[in-house]
Amino acid sequence: MITTPIIFSGSSHPALSNEVIAFLGTSLGKRDLHLYPDHEIFVRILESIEGRDTYVLQSLGENPNVHLMELFIILDALKRAAAASITVVLPYFAYARQDRLDHSGVAITAKLVANLLTKAGTDHLITMDLHSEQIEGFFDIPVHHLLSRTLLIPYCAALELQNVVVVAPDKGGIKIASAYARELNVPIALIDKERIDSFHVEMRLFVGDVKGRTVLLPDDMCSTAGTLVSAANVCAKLGATRIIATVGHGLFIEDALEKIEKSPIEMLITTNSIPIAEKVRHHPKIRVVSIAPLLAAAIEHAHIKDEARIHTHAQLRRGALHEEGI
Repeated sequence: MITTPIIFSGSSHPALSNEVIAFLGTSLGKRDLHLYPDHEIFVRILESIEGRDTYVLQSLGENPNVHLMELFIILDALKRAAAASITVVLPYFAYARQDRLDHSGVAITAKLVANLLTKAGTDHLITMDLHSEQIEGFFDIPVHHLLSRTLLIPYCAALELQNVVVVAPDKGGIKIASAYARELNVPIALIDKERIDSFHVEMRLFVGDVKGRTVLLPDDMCSTAGTLVSAANVCAKLGATRIIATVGHGLFIEDALEKIEKSPIEMLITTNSIPIAEKVRHHPKIRVVSIAPLLAAAIEHAHIKDEARIHTHAQLRRGALHEEGI
């Protein structure tokens, strides 16, 4: 018999947590989470979870340091409350861009976060649109890597755009752009860029043809909007008639929204992997697609597998006891 999954939520994205449990037809696990006067985090699990599979939903797009620490404490509380397993649902994986040793003396922080999550008690990770697939290899636990394009491509198809070409805004985006082009059955073009610093990029090369076409610009995230806006400007100069962008994670920090407003981007489609601010939700160029059904399906699938594992283990255990005459 399949039981109802026990889902706990951190404080980072309550709106998304409530959407997910609505799809699953359940309620959030009871816990007490608050700050002491000195801002230390306190967590207590308020229901029995002994021998049960548990799930924790936390997004790290805003205040990642605080929400990471909060997540670690929730994991420790669940572990000490004797949860059978703990699956972390992390729609946005913070520090993902720090995934390699590109300069001497820098930290590979994505690997550090992976180590900390595992050490804190994570048995299984569900995440979405990792900045690079190599991050999956940083974990010694199973990782279920969801892709926002499974929702964003159908959304784009429903727009019934004409004469489309998909443009990869940089070399790192070729795989995403290729998936869009393949699913939509349209051609692909490429822009190569050089990152000057954390806030500025410079376009170096363009391969393909966008003149008189509708450009679809897909990327994994939009932080300062430098890459997307620079790519859109190049496409506009080369004669693109319309420019639509899609991003899995819409951080929109600094003056990103102002850049998008002034850019030739007609529409930017993103998800609610991080909390959506009112200025983003009501921005005339931005459309938000909910990932709640994607997360709910992943949790349901993982839970069925976990329940089957526990049932099999119980059967084997009962068989062993029977053979021993116990």
